[in-house]
Amino acid sequence: SSHEHKLNFRKSKEVCLSYIQDAMLQKQWKRAAEFLTFYIESLEKDFSTEYMGPSEMIWRIGTEILCNHSHSSIKEFNSFIEQMKTLGVKRYLKVCLEHAFHLLCNGLIDEAYQNLSLAESWRFGEQTAVQDKEMKLIQAYRGLLDYYSWSKQKNILLKYGKDGFEDLSVEQEMHSCFRKAAANLKEIIKIPGVWDLFVKSYVDLLEFYGDHHEAHEVLSEYAYNSKFPANPNAHVYFYQFLKRHGASKKSLVSALKILHDIVPSHELMIDFNTMLQKSKKRKKRRLGLEVIFAALDYAGWKENVKAWSCLARQVKQIVLSEKHLDWIMQEWNSRKDWWPAFHFSRYLAKRNWQENESLSYEKALVAGVLLGKDCKYFKYVSHQGCKAQVKRFRTLKKFVNKYSPVYLKISG
Repeated sequence: SSHEHKLNFRKSKEVCLSYIQDAMLQKQWKRAAEFLTFYIESLEKDFSTEYMGPSEMIWRIGTEILCNHSHSSIKEFNSFIEQMKTLGVKRYLKVCLEHAFHLLCNGLIDEAYQNLSLAESWRFGEQTAVQDKEMKLIQAYRGLLDYYSWSKQKNILLKYGKDGFEDLSVEQEMHSCFRKAAANLKEIIKIPGVWDLFVKSYVDLLEFYGDHHEAHEVLSEYAYNSKFPANPNAHVYFYQFLKRHGASKKSLVSALKILHDIVPSHELMIDFNTMLQKSKKRKKRRLGLEVIFAALDYAGWKENVKAWSCLARQVKQIVLSEKHLDWIMQEWNSRKDWWPAFHFSRYLAKRNWQENESLSYEKALVAGVLLGKDCKYFKYVSHQGCKAQVKRFRTLKKFVNKYSPVYLKISG
């Protein structure tokens, strides 16, 4: 019966799709391609009136298979994608974008640019308005490729400028690429979203032509506009721009403070701590200690010599002055239950000593102050250092022994 035929067809289609999924998960691309062929052929033979809507599924699966199949070629991929473009106007621009990405991944920059240009000229009634965001993405990626061309021309001029290289065509082409790139990049970054690559490219264009005010506005908007999603990179780019252009220390600290609140483990926290330690304001030095302690809470910082050096330096200053021991106490109270095992075990002392003497020295100083002279880490490292007759380890041992009462105050 017709009803039974429909049920059987639906069942066989679902089974076929499960086989395709299984083959893809196991990276059996040839097997997946064979099942996809059967799947497409079965759809062509389907005489049911029910709309199956398989085009997006075929596009997604087929693209993945062709990207990974050992015998696929650019020619076959191009042919497949062109067919996919005709299967549904709602997905036309998305397919065009994916096509451009694939061409770029294979180094075919000119072909990718041509595809994006063709997609930009596409029009299909009301769909043009519905796909406005996709169209802006098409334009933005074309702008990115214009930026790439501009960068190449700029490098040619900079390379040969000293030797009297004069080629007006190169310079004209460079300015033409600038205008096209700037126009498209400027539009995409107005839309709330994460546009790191586009923002960096646009700012590079602006800085090269000396428009620092506009560059500052773009980066400030990208970092601080509440309509945009929280993005640590936006604050990094703004800080780097401020630093390049000699901004005040207050502005730099302000930018890094926000980054610290979002990502306390960011690598720029070393710079932040250094600036804060140099401050004459007690509040900022206190924040500096908080920043470096927070950074070292993360496993990625466990063997960072600079970070331990920053902490050791500030801890030593506080101990010698015997002022603000409460700062150390406040930071240590929330960590004393887990930092000893996380940072100061005998196993880590042995490994650090073998791999990096400087790291073991800085950590041993901090361990000695926080946990006292009986700390396993401090005892092992100071013993090995003195045994190796390294002068600074003898000095370290004397320092910790002399200021052991400080440990008692910190530990309460």
